[in-house]
Amino acid sequence: MENTAQGMTRKQILACVFAVVLAVLLAALLVAGALSANADDNLGDVPEEYADLPTTILIGADSTGKDSAGQFFGELIAERVSDITGGKLTIDYHANGDLGGDADLLRQVQYDDIQLVVCQTAPVVSFVPEMAVFDLPMAFATADGDTIDAVLNGENAFSESLQEAYGAAGLHLLGFLQNATFRLTTSNKELRTLEDFQHLQIRTMENSNHMAFWQAIGAEPTPLAWSELYISLQNGTVDAEENAADSILGASFQEVQAYLADTNHILYCNQVCMNEDAWEGLAPAYQDALQQAVAEAIAEMRPQMTAIDAESKEALVAGGMEIIDYDESFFADVLALPSVQELYATIDEQTGGLGTVLQDELGK
Repeated sequence: MENTAQGMTRKQILACVFAVVLAVLLAALLVAGALSANADDNLGDVPEEYADLPTTILIGADSTGKDSAGQFFGELIAERVSDITGGKLTIDYHANGDLGGDADLLRQVQYDDIQLVVCQTAPVVSFVPEMAVFDLPMAFATADGDTIDAVLNGENAFSESLQEAYGAAGLHLLGFLQNATFRLTTSNKELRTLEDFQHLQIRTMENSNHMAFWQAIGAEPTPLAWSELYISLQNGTVDAEENAADSILGASFQEVQAYLADTNHILYCNQVCMNEDAWEGLAPAYQDALQQAVAEAIAEMRPQMTAIDAESKEALVAGGMEIIDYDESFFADVLALPSVQELYATIDEQTGGLGTVLQDELGK
């Protein structure tokens, strides 16, 4: 009798365990079913044109500095496209180099490992050679933001040619963010006239066209690691450097540089592009939503670009720098130099005549 009682007890225990496990499994299935049934409810209000489309996630990234215009631009695009589609199309956005540097990100976009990248124009040249058109020195220097925006983001011969060039690289261009703010020159030498640039030891990006420009006006460009620049300016290893105003302020160069010259030699501009196949794979409604999100982000960010530039300059002046402004005759004198004209011809040839197309469109 004792063995039978023990056997019944074990059976009862096993039955209870089975019942509990079965109950847990049933509960899990019910929860999963409820979540699946209400998946669209979690998206919020989904506009009718997206209701029957599959929920889609794109991966986007940048390698810009923290709190830079490029970061805000990419994050705003992600926010807007989610709002427009009610969360049916979203961008999993990674800022500040989380997924790699500019070249790494562009390569990942080409391979469709990620779908979207925000970066300045210079790194794109290695992938889209025609983007060297943005290396034309002072090409945008006297144009206003609206004019530049109409050429870069409007429908015209320049933007169409550039879109074709992106396509040849397996990319799709979505738009450019700028508002007639530029890379400027800081120096401990007073750069009032073109002659003042003679033999100026200036640190530049390691870009052959950029370096050729400074050589063309008589300066002596020197590529130098960013981490070494502050101390090099402080001890006089180099006399000058060039950057956007917010970058100059962020690096505290007002502590070691006396002058901020508005040379406006390169447009401060961020582009956003995505993998061509990924773009083509999106439903037309999603394509429209993404393009709308980019347009809205550009419209919101452009005034901020101007404000950031102005506030940065004010802070640099408060920190002890003196701003040097130039009239149009200065830029005309630079562009009239035979050495600069030769550089224009070289870049125009590099870009298959796109430099001429750009100048024609800006002239309109």
